Amino acid sequence: MTARAQKPLRRGQEHKRSDILDAARELFVESGADRVSMDAVAARAGVSKRTVYDYYGDKRRLLLDVIEDAGQAALDRVQAVIERHLPDGIDDPAELELALRTFAVELGIAQFGSSNYIAAARLIAENESVLPELEDHPLDDAHAEALARRFAHLAERGLLDMDDPRLAADHFSALTTLRVLNEPMRRRADADRVRSLMLDGTRVFLRAYARPSGVSR
Repeated sequence: MTARAQKPLRRGQEHKRSDILDAARELFVESGADRVSMDAVAARAGVSKRTVYDYYGDKRRLLLDVIEDAGQAALDRVQAVIERHLPDGIDDPAELELALRTFAVELGIAQFGSSNYIAAARLIAENESVLPELEDHPLDDAHAEALARRFAHLAERGLLDMDDPRLAADHFSALTTLRVLNEPMRRRADADRVRSLMLDGTRVFLRAYARPSGVSR
């Protein structure tokens, strides 16, 4: 990320920092960052405007921290879903299919039911042009890299057939979460619709990458 020259921010209680980030995220999503004042953030967080400035310096820094915080929270959730549904012990194609389907459904519900994921996606789309720090940000690739690592492990166990796990992860995302993200908001909020799209994409992914039982590379 690009280094930012600014005064050091005061170290304070974590709950107060969290309150400010939550308030700013809600307001930025509701009204757009350019329409939100630091006074409004302070009022929503229940702190003084001076406190907001002491913690974050200015609105631009606050906006970037909101996006990074929401993105990290969304990534933590994705990694937890990966660990829960695609564990190391999967050892046959039928088990893989069930695990990947279950994973896809929970991933879709977790992401599109998450205020952090929706906030990060929306705020990035709206503010990329004014926040060059978002270009090539580590969080850009973190979701795909986490999934690619798990796909590589499954390929090593002979369950997936791929030469490039990262490309496979990108294909999985394009077939599942990106399809949901491109849905109108009202349909994206429908859990049954999310489930249907995630399962449909998973079926296509497995046709392309699943190795039939008993077939070695």
